[in-house]
Amino acid sequence: MDRRSFIVSAGGAALAGLGSAAGFQRWQEITPAVRDPGRAEGHLLRDRAALPPPSSVIETEVAILGSGIAGLSAGWQLDRLGRRDYLLFDGPEAFGNAAGSAYGEYACPTGAHYLPLPGVEAGHVRAMLADLGIIQAGAFDEAPRYDERFVLHGPEERLYHRGQWQDGLMPAEDQAEEQRFLAHMDRLRHGRGADGRRSFVFPSVLSSGDPAFDGLDALSFAAWLDREGYRAPALRWYLDYCCRDDYGAGIAGVSAWAGVHYFAGRWGRAANADDNGLLTWPGGLAPLADALAARAGERRRAGTAVSVRARGDRAEALCFTLDNGKPRSVLVKARRIVCAMPLFVAARVVEGIEALGFDPRRHMPAYAPWMVTNFVMRDFPREREGAPLAWDNVVYGGKGLGYVVSTHQDIRAGAPDKTVFTAYTALADRTPLEARRWLQRATPEELMALASSDLRQAYGWAFAACVERADITLRAHAMAIPRPGFRGNAGLAALREAEGPVLFAHSDLSGFSVFEEAAWWGCQAARRVGLAATPPTRR
Repeated sequence: MDRRSFIVSAGGAALAGLGSAAGFQRWQEITPAVRDPGRAEGHLLRDRAALPPPSSVIETEVAILGSGIAGLSAGWQLDRLGRRDYLLFDGPEAFGNAAGSAYGEYACPTGAHYLPLPGVEAGHVRAMLADLGIIQAGAFDEAPRYDERFVLHGPEERLYHRGQWQDGLMPAEDQAEEQRFLAHMDRLRHGRGADGRRSFVFPSVLSSGDPAFDGLDALSFAAWLDREGYRAPALRWYLDYCCRDDYGAGIAGVSAWAGVHYFAGRWGRAANADDNGLLTWPGGLAPLADALAARAGERRRAGTAVSVRARGDRAEALCFTLDNGKPRSVLVKARRIVCAMPLFVAARVVEGIEALGFDPRRHMPAYAPWMVTNFVMRDFPREREGAPLAWDNVVYGGKGLGYVVSTHQDIRAGAPDKTVFTAYTALADRTPLEARRWLQRATPEELMALASSDLRQAYGWAFAACVERADITLRAHAMAIPRPGFRGNAGLAALREAEGPVLFAHSDLSGFSVFEEAAWWGCQAARRVGLAATPPTRR
């Protein structure tokens, strides 16, 4: 996508301190950089472009294709099992939805930006956090002790509503219905099904299969809210915002099971933090991903798979890299290949995936597009009345999902000289296909207008005067949408249980995109490799 300049009027409150009429006429030119990671590789796969013959052949016991959280977790789990005989291939973008960026000393996310405190069922996440030193004691107690540098401190979140900021993200109106909804979620959080399992947990496959809970997947979250009598506009807006934030679609487009799971599925506790607290880093989840990648060391390689096939009891993958737009390929031969890639990619790459029980025409999830925009701020804009600047800042009724502040965890006594505001936008007001087509044809001016809409509403033109740089990251297939019926997707179930030389590991196997799910399937694939392993040979 071309880079062009976009011009923002910077007047009013932002320049009030200048004390001159010329200040109100000042224009500031910002040149946004638009990134579309994986687009070139994706189009090569889509168009079935011919690759040159492999320049080399690489042999390994295990090849992990993809370095998102699922792939990184698979490598981490193999290390824990004493298996060092694997290679980890990055795919089109290192760390995928957990990627980040930095501007000098100021780190920021280009993907996910937090991790909720894991509950007791998410033992795989707790073990990982303990191994990385983030949990300091009691990893498998009900309330572990965390490194306080990574526990989100207040003010955590605020909402711009009726011309001022308020604490928290739930609008301060319709409170009786809001409290009734929260009490309802608390009952479900503590409930158990006839099978003895808790009703809603992470990882989602450990949730109760009792029809009293699992049956919610048959209807949309909006329909369930109607049935339960939750009709207050402010509450409905908040719930729609939460679904757009986690699932890329609103309450009418996601399963009621997924909507309820958002609120009732997490029950994280800590010895030194509030219940259901969050872990975060200035770079979002990128530092966590980087720490996991460090465990792979030299076993981590560049490369994107263009084909994966079983060869008897072994497998091979043709992988490529792009050098100034020109592909270079290598052939990877392995005893096991772990496909830690989204299913819309795996469907094009894995030969014979239909024979494994996954029919792309019937079983493919819908994918929501996202935009992540990092605004490098030369100064903090003047705040409106109400609650002070928080880590997460959301505009009621806004087109985006608000913005997070990268320096929020900064422990220096004084405010930093600069910061980065990271704005998130889910294009949930149109179908995923329409949204992707719009992203392809939109000019940088149009992209910036949408990306900055919440910030302009919150600050007026004071915002533009403080922006030094703006970088937009487009994620055309950011996350699988858990539409009604996703829990019964037979194709996903088949890939979860797949045996043989080709295994699968991605949050798509759960039907929605969150850290706990991706890490679970990465660890599960690694355990299958470990259980089926023959002793590694010395080379």
